[in-house]
Amino acid sequence: MAAEVPSGTALVPELEPLRCGICGHHFCCPKVLPCLHSFCQRCLQGYVPAQSLTLSCPLCRRSCIVPAGGVAALQDNLFLTGLMEQLQRPPPAQPPGSPPPPAPPQPLCCPNHEGKVMEFYCEPCETAMCQECTGGEHRGHRTVPLRDVLQQHKAALQLQLDAVRARLPQLSAAIGLVSEISRQLGERRAEAAAEIGATFQELEEALRQRRAALERDLEATCAAKQKVLSAQLEALRQGQAHIASSLRLTERVLERGSAPEVLLVRKQMWERLAELAAQRLPEQPHENAQLDYCADPEPLRQGIRALGTLVTTSATAHQTVATGEGLRQAVVGQPASLSVTTKDKDGELVRSGSARLRFQVTGADGTAAEAEVLDNRNGTYELLYTARGEGELLLSILLYGQPIRGSPFRARALRPCDLPAAADDAKRRVKSPGAGGGGGHVRQKAVRRPSSMYGSGKRKDNPIEDELIFRVGSRGREKGEFSNLQGICASSSGRIVVADSNNQCVQVFSSEGQFRLRFGVRGRSPGQLQRPTGVAVDSGGDIIVADYDNRWVSLFSPEGKFKSKIGAGRLLGPKGVAVDRNGHLVVADSKGCAVLIFQPSGKLLTKFGSRGAADRQLAGPHFVAVNRKNEIVVTDFHNHSVKVYSSDGEFLFKFGSHGEGNGQFNAPTGVAVDANGNIIVADWGNSRIQVFDSSGSFLSYINTAADPLYGPQGLALAPDGHVLVADSGNHCFKAYRYLQ
Repeated sequence: MAAEVPSGTALVPELEPLRCGICGHHFCCPKVLPCLHSFCQRCLQGYVPAQSLTLSCPLCRRSCIVPAGGVAALQDNLFLTGLMEQLQRPPPAQPPGSPPPPAPPQPLCCPNHEGKVMEFYCEPCETAMCQECTGGEHRGHRTVPLRDVLQQHKAALQLQLDAVRARLPQLSAAIGLVSEISRQLGERRAEAAAEIGATFQELEEALRQRRAALERDLEATCAAKQKVLSAQLEALRQGQAHIASSLRLTERVLERGSAPEVLLVRKQMWERLAELAAQRLPEQPHENAQLDYCADPEPLRQGIRALGTLVTTSATAHQTVATGEGLRQAVVGQPASLSVTTKDKDGELVRSGSARLRFQVTGADGTAAEAEVLDNRNGTYELLYTARGEGELLLSILLYGQPIRGSPFRARALRPCDLPAAADDAKRRVKSPGAGGGGGHVRQKAVRRPSSMYGSGKRKDNPIEDELIFRVGSRGREKGEFSNLQGICASSSGRIVVADSNNQCVQVFSSEGQFRLRFGVRGRSPGQLQRPTGVAVDSGGDIIVADYDNRWVSLFSPEGKFKSKIGAGRLLGPKGVAVDRNGHLVVADSKGCAVLIFQPSGKLLTKFGSRGAADRQLAGPHFVAVNRKNEIVVTDFHNHSVKVYSSDGEFLFKFGSHGEGNGQFNAPTGVAVDANGNIIVADWGNSRIQVFDSSGSFLSYINTAADPLYGPQGLALAPDGHVLVADSGNHCFKAYRYLQ
């Protein structure tokens, strides 16, 4: 028995795949089941219910009989045990060039027939068995020798091995690239630190210089004031001394002098005293003591706190996308534009600018066109260029030195006279062709293609570049024809299901658009259809149909056999339907202005929404989709917006407004969400399909110029990533190429 590897122990990389499918840790005493899957003995003992006579494989769900001795009696996978032991111990010294000795093969014994070697393989049951099993429970099944299956699996494993080995150079290149970016990041950190230090050293030097200047001014000002005051003090002191001297002399004469002596000096002393009494001395200060330092450091403090900023983004080139007509064509001598939306490693929108974006346009003759990058400061950038001559252009867009997704792009510069007629010249308003609609939509002018591709599955080469792959259907009542088709969906197996509303039926096609099945009988009884609008397919392949006029949702088998109805008495006019991650049915009740969530059994789980224009209200919700977070995306037809709710019906956010600009709607209808969370919306009134990111920011359009839409309704994503749209006004459905 192989010793269990303690958690946290470093293992060689070769041991990483040797993990149990139950506990996720490395195998400990692995036991092999008849289906050839192996698990730890302890895990199987905890997995098998007590007193159970059978064991269902945790991976493939194949059942087998538990031996009389229990799980411990199952056959040991000695090959896995030996392989782990060989990888854990150091390789033995061998002569150069000699191959390692092969491990002796260990036969697999049948758990149902003790001692019998499993030499056969049942393909329907995907399990190994012995000779006696072929005549027992596997009688009538297709069985082949186990060694033949082994060769097939070894060949398939070798192909997978080669495919994985081919990734090693890619990983080496990726490691080199990431290491280089990490090195550059370290260098930039050191450079930025040096720049920060230099900036603040300059500021410190400026502060020191300013301090010295203020101190010099202080000394000079104080000295000037002191000089004035010193001169005044000297004058006052001299005056004071003269007065004191005269007073002492006069007092001495008056006290000690005789009458003749007083008479002799009286006149002289009188004049001296009169002079002193009349003398003007600077008794008022000639200066003041004010010498204040006035400064308001707060603006400087704020400036210092805001001084400098670190500019960076989390944008990555492999997630960043470019959109716009400028990617496809330009007019010679006229500015062409495209938009770049930066995203981080998770595909989320980067909402800050200043990314290092380089844009270069090169003509067929090698000359560079004028190119300009405008930073919108919100994570998006407008790229402008002007082609100098006609011909092919190469558009290179680099983000931090790496090409963004799809770069370099190839566009064509045309002369103005070579441009196709603008589709906007033929706008006109018409009445809604669908139930519950309102307002008008734009029908784009274009040359009509052959009316039907029913049964052909043929793909078209478009006269101008767009994403149309194929178109199926025309107006009529036969198989493969439609009258105001509404909802559309695609199953995991690739089948395309369409709600043919006015023909009161559901039609099913292959992934190539070839007719396969039609079902539905007009009426108001269970199993009958009155006005089918929305369709969805659950994980089991059952087809779910929202019936607007019958006011319920019907469930049909993959072959179109009626199974049950849901929502009768609760729904007023169901339009769209979807299946969430839990298998629940999400129904947009257009007439009831609400969204209802049902269990497949018909039990109502949640209902949210009411009539109105507020964030949490709806006005004619048409179609619904569920994203990877199990959030519900609803097209709010009359409010011209798309609203997103949690799986419990809590409002999260909305986007869109009434209009014809980017991100605006004129009555949105179909909606789908791709694997990256991007939201695709059919804009019924504007006859177009718009693409938004997971937060509702506009990204791009699906190009439908070669065969324009006329009031698109339902929208879906096929397993191959193509966009399917029910073109109700043209009575057909179309598949468009879509690059996620």
